[in-house]
Amino acid sequence: MRFDVFTLFPAYFEGPDDTGPLHSSMLRRGRESGAIEIGVHDIRAWTTDRHHVCDDAPYGGGAGMVMKAEPVARALEDVLNFKAGPEKPPCPVLLMSPQGRPFSQRIARELSRQPRLAILCGHYEGIDERAVELLVTDEISLGDYVLTGGEPAALVIMDAVARLVPGVLGNEASAAGDSFAEGLLEAPHYTRPVEWRGLRVPDVLLSGHHSEIEKWRRREGLRRTVERRMDLFRGRALSTDEAKIFCELQAELTSKGGREETLAQEDME
Repeated sequence: MRFDVFTLFPAYFEGPDDTGPLHSSMLRRGRESGAIEIGVHDIRAWTTDRHHVCDDAPYGGGAGMVMKAEPVARALEDVLNFKAGPEKPPCPVLLMSPQGRPFSQRIARELSRQPRLAILCGHYEGIDERAVELLVTDEISLGDYVLTGGEPAALVIMDAVARLVPGVLGNEASAAGDSFAEGLLEAPHYTRPVEWRGLRVPDVLLSGHHSEIEKWRRREGLRRTVERRMDLFRGRALSTDEAKIFCELQAELTSKGGREETLAQEDME
């Protein structure tokens, strides 16, 4: 899979002498294995003036500056080899924007099925809307807050999507067990030593009884979701076993003085 990132600040991704986030951890391993490719493109390289100006004052007045449409269009058209208007982009073009659809694990899975993604990082007050209309196929938001630019969001998107690409993770089962992989939070994890500062690893994890361990992890994952993220149950169909555990955990939480919340019966199918 290939990612093409378009930015005014390429140094955010690629530091000198192979440093920076693209040369660390999982993204580095994925690139070295050939499972993913990442190209970082400086939008300023597609300007035509000697000062490489990419922004201008907004029509109608107001604070801040707006990224100009032409350098953005030239960069995307050149790298992706198409002409906006008569042609559609050959791959999804994602604009990092607080106005986009909220990013989720479901969207990460959706994007991971694409052979190529283009990620456009806005800056200042945003990008001339005409460029957005002609070039952008989707807008993605990380949440209801404002970042200085789209670069941090682009890194999050690449990290979340890349780990779902076969060959990136050392253990493919890791992605399947992550929080949100099945729409719920995952169970807590433990490693050596068995006892640390008076706290002991749950006995079931030391038993070697794999079916019991799996039941414990399912129950504890549901417990965390009930306690921390009840919203994740909305619109999610529960299996018979999950629905039973959910009701038990709700009763347990309520008996301890916790907040009682309920799901519609149709959510427990």
